[in-house]
Amino acid sequence: MTQPSLGADFFDQLYRADPDPWRFATSAYEAAKYAATLAALPRPRYSSALEIGGSIGVLTQHLAARCDSLLSVDLSSVAQAQAIQRCQHLPQVRFEIMNVPHDYPSETFDLVLLSEVGYYWCWADLHQAQERIYNSLRPGGHLLLVHWVHEAPSYPLRGDDVHAAFHDFAATQLHHRHDGRTENYRLDLYERP
Repeated sequence: MTQPSLGADFFDQLYRADPDPWRFATSAYEAAKYAATLAALPRPRYSSALEIGGSIGVLTQHLAARCDSLLSVDLSSVAQAQAIQRCQHLPQVRFEIMNVPHDYPSETFDLVLLSEVGYYWCWADLHQAQERIYNSLRPGGHLLLVHWVHEAPSYPLRGDDVHAAFHDFAATQLHHRHDGRTENYRLDLYERP
């Protein structure tokens, strides 16, 4: 039986128990991964970016320096409250509560970042997310995926599942521009022609 996507209750409980359960703000591993994420972006600036799953806003804060406008969405209001506080000095950043792929912004973007989110979705939601992300990407726009690659039994998918699914989806619709893999995470950059 396929495990359903993890919902807001799962994440709200996690963030209520520990404001930074994955140590996004303090981990050397996370800091190095964020640096690699930003280094993979081929443009110095993006006019309009979407970050799916902004969590407590640590990566959001770094990404904002490269964006004229950044919309960060998350399904946890508990996590996003921290992100809003962390990024309050960044006028180009907006926040919305959204359960992607069921909710999705109506605007288009020249960058969509999906970092450490895809393995929380079931297969049906992952496929719906692929379509919605693709349709929101402007021509020449970039999609950057970053996911942890180890097994997590409580997650519906694995990071490698997510990246393999996007590789298959992209074969006829996107150009693969960059791939990077460490022992702990995988990074792929795509461009819409």
